[in-house]
Amino acid sequence: MRVIPLTLTALAAALALTACDNGGGSKAGGSESKAGTACAAGAVSLQVGSASVAPAAGDSGQVPVSITNQSAPCTLDHFPGVTLHQDGRTAKLPVQEGATAQKLKLAKGDSATFTISYVRGADAGAKGAKAATMEITLPGGGEPQSFPWKYGTVAAKTGETTPDASVSAFQQVGD
Repeated sequence: MRVIPLTLTALAAALALTACDNGGGSKAGGSESKAGTACAAGAVSLQVGSASVAPAAGDSGQVPVSITNQSAPCTLDHFPGVTLHQDGRTAKLPVQEGATAQKLKLAKGDSATFTISYVRGADAGAKGAKAATMEITLPGGGEPQSFPWKYGTVAAKTGETTPDASVSAFQQVGD
């Protein structure tokens, strides 16, 4: 009679240990190998959200961009790339000062976001960017995606002709 309780106890312990396995490691098809692929444009959807538009010259504005994974698990590592385009000229935006990249793993349906911060310039000024479009690239590659820039002229940095704008790090959305 004593054999059955010990057998059940051993079986319960084995099941509890198996439940803790995350499927990673060196097993083929484990979660680490699936999540190890970089998120690339085309496998994720990009959406430019409602902006906090800078109303007048000298004011700051923010443009949120959401990324939602549409396929297999992937990883966002490093920073997004944003380039403003105006009349044949381009300006790649730098990363926000002090921003630290974090590696985010996105399962199918998971989302992340980043923000483009900018200072509004005078519409009549020769400096700055009167951008017509912005092109967004992800560190995982894929084709750049283009969106209209409808937030007014971007001011130039003091003493320069480069736009006074920057890109934040990726942030996880939700749990």
